[in-house]
Parts: sequence; structure tokens; C-alpha cells
Amino acid sequence: MLPKQHKSNEYSKAWLQNQAYFFMPDKFIPQPLKPPNNSKKILLHSCCAPCSGELMEMMSASGIDFTIFFYNPNTHPRQEYEIRKNENISYANKMNVPFVDGDYDTSSWFNRVEGLEFEGERSSRCGRCFDMRFERTALYAHEHGFDVITSSLGMSRWKDLDQVNSCGQHAASRYPHMVYWTHNWRKYGGSERMYTIAKRERFYKQEYCGCVYSLRDANHQRIQKGIAPIEIGKNFYGADHGTYTK
Repeated sequence: MLPKQHKSNEYSKAWLQNQAYFFMPDKFIPQPLKPPNNSKKILLHSCCAPCSGELMEMMSASGIDFTIFFYNPNTHPRQEYEIRKNENISYANKMNVPFVDGDYDTSSWFNRVEGLEFEGERSSRCGRCFDMRFERTALYAHEHGFDVITSSLGMSRWKDLDQVNSCGQHAASRYPHMVYWTHNWRKYGGSERMYTIAKRERFYKQEYCGCVYSLRDANHQRIQKGIAPIEIGKNFYGADHGTYTK
């Protein structure tokens, strides 16, 4: 299946610049981002809208031409995958950012992590998962004229940033002159702005990383604490309060 592109014209560049700077903490006034090699064309691998929202607003505010590449065959079940993808498409459209929809080839993902089913978060299983997703991202970048790639995976509190960056750099090294941008998106208020944006946009609140094994482990921990199992598509960030339920 060929990737599908989505694009709309709802928001102007000036609006995006104002929005990205408006939601910065008062104590910090950000400087425009400076991608590697002064590149102005970035392919951003996105795992979901909540994690990529901060990256998208900062890149837009910095005048960077970027495209979202959504390739996450690890996400389980299909209902969860569709919620995350469609929300990311909606936000990309809202920001007038091109969106490329990659394949949901779950069988390839299960083959890739075979034998690591009982490894935990930040383990070698995550490394293989990152490798698969970044290899496809780098391939698309190579075929479509992008010389810099990066990812929102580094924003997640569940992930080891060094592991994410190492896998991204390895994937980019397959192609001459391609670079993986290792910017720490969590720093300088990035993590706080991620939640501010999520509440403002009322994004879906994900309660596990995404794969079937993280869902299994998250539910096991919840049961041990006397908490009900995760309900797919249930909780969302609230604009005024912590979360709300549909």
C-alpha cells in the first residue's frame, strides 16, 4: 500500500508562530530551532499527536518546512492505532502540515521482535521496534528528498532518549548525507508544553506505550494496584481539568 498524504489550509503560518510562542512558559523565551546542516526540510516520524504536538509547533514557529511520517505498526489493537493516527491527521491538517500515512504491517513488526515478548520498556525489544520504524522513515526520506529526519518518540516518558537517538542515527547512516536530528525536545519546558498542548487540543490520553506487550504489562501493573484495566478510546485530556471521559 502506498503512503497517503493529507494536507489542508486551515491555519496560517503567522497564527502558528503566535500559538507556538504563546504557550511557552513565562520564564523561557525560546530561540528558533536550528536543524542540522541548516536544513529547512525535515521528515518528522510521529508516534502520536500528544508527543508530536510540541515538535510541530516549535518547528512551525521556527519556519521549518516539515512533513509528518506516521509509521507505527507496533500499535495494538487496531482500534488504538486508528485513534492515534486519525488524531494526528486532524492536528496536522489543522496546522497545515503534510501527513504521510505509512503501512500498518503488524506481521513484520511481530517478526522483528520475536523472542523478546517478555522484555520490558527500554529493553532490546524497544530497540528493534525503533530500528524498524526509523529504517522505514529513512527510506521514505531518501526517496523523497529529505536530508534530515527526527522523531517524537524522544518526547515520551516511557522511552530512553539515548536509545531512541542511537536507533535514529543508525537508520540515517544508511544513506549518504542523511542526518538524524538528536535535539532533546523535553528540555527548556518542552515536556510541560507537550501537556499544555494536549489539554488545549483535548487529545486522546494514551495509557500505555502502544504495543501489545506494553498493554499487557500496563494492565498487569494496574491490577496489582487495584486499578481497572485500560479502556481503549476512553480518556482524553481536558482543557480545564486533568482528563475527561467520552
